[in-house]
Amino acid sequence: MKKLIVASRNKGKLKEISEILKDFYEVESMDEAGFAVDIEENGKTFYENSLIKARTVSLALRCDALADDSGLCVDTLGGAPGIYSARYGGIHGDDKNNRKVLLENLEGVTDRSAKFVSSVVIHTSDGRIIEGYGETTGKIATEEIGENGFGYDNIFISDDLGKSFGIASDEEKNSVSHRYRALKNLLEQL
Repeated sequence: MKKLIVASRNKGKLKEISEILKDFYEVESMDEAGFAVDIEENGKTFYENSLIKARTVSLALRCDALADDSGLCVDTLGGAPGIYSARYGGIHGDDKNNRKVLLENLEGVTDRSAKFVSSVVIHTSDGRIIEGYGETTGKIATEEIGENGFGYDNIFISDDLGKSFGIASDEEKNSVSHRYRALKNLLEQL
């Protein structure tokens, strides 16, 4: 099975990608592969950020590398937090504070429609770029529901599942998630 290095330190994201791609690739994190440099995500879109990460790891390690840039886009907030989802509350990776700030910003708002978006890119060792895109729709709850997942999962009520990703099983979430759809779209390109 071919090895694929994932340009991420996010354990939740790595777990999902590994589960979804387990029949196609041997997935390894960039840290496991010996890449410990922080990558500046200074793109203006999900695609640009995923390409920056995949290309950086691929060129440094001379390998096939995959990156995912994803986030939550809330309609009434003009698509925010969008590409700033991981640092919406001010500190990168502080999921609890990110959720708190989002819920505060939606206080009293009736239109809570939202979508998760994922852009995935593989940058191959020979310089090819393969991309996939996926999204899943839902709405933002008024409070946290469940403990599963990571990020905004326990305040996102999936249209497909009719419940929060925070109470969905890994199998349920991975069958309808934005990341699953992006990776499925990417595999169709291969």
